[in-house]
Amino acid sequence: MLLVVTYSRAARQTLRNVCRSHDETVVRRFGRAALFEGTEFGAFLALRLREKHGGDVQIERTTPLNEFETVPERVREAAAAYEAREHPSTPYAKFAAGTDHPGPERLRRREL
Repeated sequence: MLLVVTYSRAARQTLRNVCRSHDETVVRRFGRAALFEGTEFGAFLALRLREKHGGDVQIERTTPLNEFETVPERVREAAAAYEAREHPSTPYAKFAAGTDHPGPERLRRREL
């Protein structure tokens, strides 16, 4: 997929128009950003936006996250346990302290 991010009012307007005209190529819209299918037509639309608006349009190639292949089990378990915590206002650092769950600093240092 291609992530297209716009940084000006004019670029956002053009993005809206492109998304309305070619909704079959748009995977998802996020206001000032959109995901296009990873096809040549998706690339054409993204590059057309950048040609028109220059640096006001950023294009990134993305891949969907398969959490079971990419994310370690300890991280998935920590996320599930944290969301099931007894007190919703408990910050993660306090929740993870004294448990087998990785602390926030460890999570920040490790790349996926």
